[in-house]
Amino acid sequence: MRLRFDGSTCKVVLRTFGICVFVAALFGEAGPALAQDRDDEIVATLAGGRVIVHSTRENIIFIAINEPIEEAGSVPPRVISLDSHHVGVLFGSSEWRIPAEPNPIRLDKQLTHIANQDPKYAGSYNGDAEPDLETIGVAFLEKLTPLAARLHHKLDFPADQPLFELVVIGFGPRDYGPEVWTMEYRMTQEMISSRGDFWQTRVLRPRFDQIYPPEKKAPKKLVETCYPGACKGPTLQQLIEGNEPSLAKLSGSDPKWAKAVDLIANGQAQKTVTADTAAFLRAAIPLIYTNRQFVMGTIEEQHGFDWIVPPEEPVERAKQEDKNRPPEAPTLRRRVDPPR
Repeated sequence: MRLRFDGSTCKVVLRTFGICVFVAALFGEAGPALAQDRDDEIVATLAGGRVIVHSTRENIIFIAINEPIEEAGSVPPRVISLDSHHVGVLFGSSEWRIPAEPNPIRLDKQLTHIANQDPKYAGSYNGDAEPDLETIGVAFLEKLTPLAARLHHKLDFPADQPLFELVVIGFGPRDYGPEVWTMEYRMTQEMISSRGDFWQTRVLRPRFDQIYPPEKKAPKKLVETCYPGACKGPTLQQLIEGNEPSLAKLSGSDPKWAKAVDLIANGQAQKTVTADTAAFLRAAIPLIYTNRQFVMGTIEEQHGFDWIVPPEEPVERAKQEDKNRPPEAPTLRRRVDPPR
């Protein structure tokens, strides 16, 4: 979704998502204030969609589905390698553009490899999450802070709507096993000048929410999370449990797929074989989420990341980006092995 200085467009397009007032205030109302702040204009493009995560007995399968908040001008959820044991899926304001700059500011391109328990963040741990997750959270906070600092109008953004959201998928330390977290970044504002309507905007420390694994002895199922807000319609887990006709027909076409689906439906998803489940999900997603772009990959604790369905990016552009990337920067265009 492209956020612009256009209150009328906002009222037509964005009312459904409850953020129209935010957009109008974010980039100024028409009038003198708008003219004097044009040099500071900043445009954010929001990524919307859902992530489905399945932990098998060998590794983790994840799927990120693009569900544009606005069909024109939106960006898909993007995937970034966070460290040797985690990847992240970026939602919300993952891309920003300053008109004077030729290229957008993409958060997935702004971070080099995030080392676990980086000494730089040693004092930032506040008990909300493990130190390695705090390190990831603060690293994104440092990138969002200067962008939000350019917003000087009073915002009326829903308190429960994160400006940016990161879904962290991977393996915890000390043989903890598979884990999935959401990190939500909200905003706060304070008037710092009596001249005109001038506000200071800050991005708050992220809120951590662990959505996998479930409580001990609880069924092991597929995990699904969406942005913005709650997922609309039934989840893939619910469709499988409800024996949705197209999925039932698909699983019935292969005995291995049928076994995997039966385990998922009965809360034993962790017992499935990765190859069988991945093949089934690869075929099932286009049936359920028609005409939606998606990416799909696996993470193995010892050997890192592999694509199953890679992002649709122009080859020429990817080559140019790679030329400018530092050697230590993460990439998800090929397998990323943990350091030996």
